[in-house]
Amino acid sequence: MIVRLRGKVWESYPNRLVVEASGVGYEVLVPFSSMDRLNPVPGADIELRTYHHIRENGQQLYGFATEEERDLFLLLIGRVSGIGPAIALAVLNGMPAARFKACVAEGDSVGLSKIKGLGKKTAERIILELKDKVGMVETWRGVESGEVAPKAADAELALVALGYKQVDARKAVRKLLEEQAEATTEELIRGALKSMS
Repeated sequence: MIVRLRGKVWESYPNRLVVEASGVGYEVLVPFSSMDRLNPVPGADIELRTYHHIRENGQQLYGFATEEERDLFLLLIGRVSGIGPAIALAVLNGMPAARFKACVAEGDSVGLSKIKGLGKKTAERIILELKDKVGMVETWRGVESGEVAPKAADAELALVALGYKQVDARKAVRKLLEEQAEATTEELIRGALKSMS
């Protein structure tokens, strides 16, 4: 699996990059939010968090500027039935991650269905399955109310996207925060992984 890619931009298109790493050009599909954040121009150095999707008739590499975007992408394709990489990318293209979380937390299927390629039934399924299967909505509400630190929510989301139970991820992250209040999101993820393995 390719999980990170560092190199030079060879070609840049609105939703796609060709990145040269060690003489090999990798085509990477990138959401608009990441493209805006990275502002990739040919010849520039770039580093992407990636997801390598392999299917029987091909492979595709998806790239993200932030862990939050990649984790949300992984959450969608891993936890919502019928959602593949194309729809998950459409979600990230359609609205910022924070707005998506707010729509799910508020049960706003109308807001989600405004995303191109996402119908009302799919929007309702995303809300239902993320609430039922994952329980992330409670964490996202906690961030909005100020009860949960954003870095704790991001670490929890990353662990859930990696396949850990949300309850276990929350316990591990909260315990680490009690011990190390100044820990970064990455440190919380690494520490939680150690404690849960």
